Amino acid sequence: MKPGIHPAYGPVVFRDKSADFAFLTRSTRTNEQTIQWEDGNTYPVIDVEISSRSHPFYTGTARVVDSAGRVERFERRYGRNGQDGRAGADR
Repeated sequence: MKPGIHPAYGPVVFRDKSADFAFLTRSTRTNEQTIQWEDGNTYPVIDVEISSRSHPFYTGTARVVDSAGRVERFERRYGRNGQDGRAGADR
């Protein structure tokens, strides 16, 4: 690698406050705010809004979407099969 053109790569703690979950990894991101980790060392901490502990896909708490209701609402609003009188609707 060329010296001087790459950002520093070091240990960082990513913290999801909504799930009370944090993990230590390596990253080029950094922050002025620090946290003392389980090993006794202090690392920069980056707060994230969502992680594997809080994302519905990973937690299995995804909501069921009423797709049939959405389709009916779309058809009422725009007409069935694009037959709403606009140009190009006969394709």
